[in-house]
Amino acid sequence: MLIDLNEVLKNDGKVMQTDVMPEMKQFVSKMGTFPIVMQQPVSLNIRNKGDRELQITGRTVLTVRIPCDRCLEAVDVTLELLFDKEADLKKSEAQSQQMLDDQAYMEGYNLDVDKLVYSELLVNWPSKVLCKEDCKGICSICGTNLNQKTCDCRKDETDLRMAKIQEIFNKFKEV
Repeated sequence: MLIDLNEVLKNDGKVMQTDVMPEMKQFVSKMGTFPIVMQQPVSLNIRNKGDRELQITGRTVLTVRIPCDRCLEAVDVTLELLFDKEADLKKSEAQSQQMLDDQAYMEGYNLDVDKLVYSELLVNWPSKVLCKEDCKGICSICGTNLNQKTCDCRKDETDLRMAKIQEIFNKFKEV
């Protein structure tokens, strides 16, 4: 969703407030593809600071379906995204890229709300997602979800490559 900023740029100090529904239906990154199951409109406040500089603040809440890091069951994770960005429209695209400027959400005099939300999702992505705090995960041998049922796999067999490390851990258990 593009927002035309020409009206805001006409007068220094001009403020534009708007609510925009993002068009993103899924979050796609190198981590995978994750469906967005709920989203609220992005509430934006865009202020012309003068000299073709904009202050962009906003907020949205969305829920992304992410697999549990232990058992791979789908978990709905709600993220509140708050952002406060500055856009300097005096810079050319080449200058912004050279300075590693974070203005990928600007396209000329338009604000791309989906790109803004995408970049905020990247920054706010949870480092670990669990379906529940005491998730047991999956069996490393047969793949059974241990939260739902137990399996008959032998867990006492130690990988020969890890045998020496296991001995060290066993010594510390005795202390």
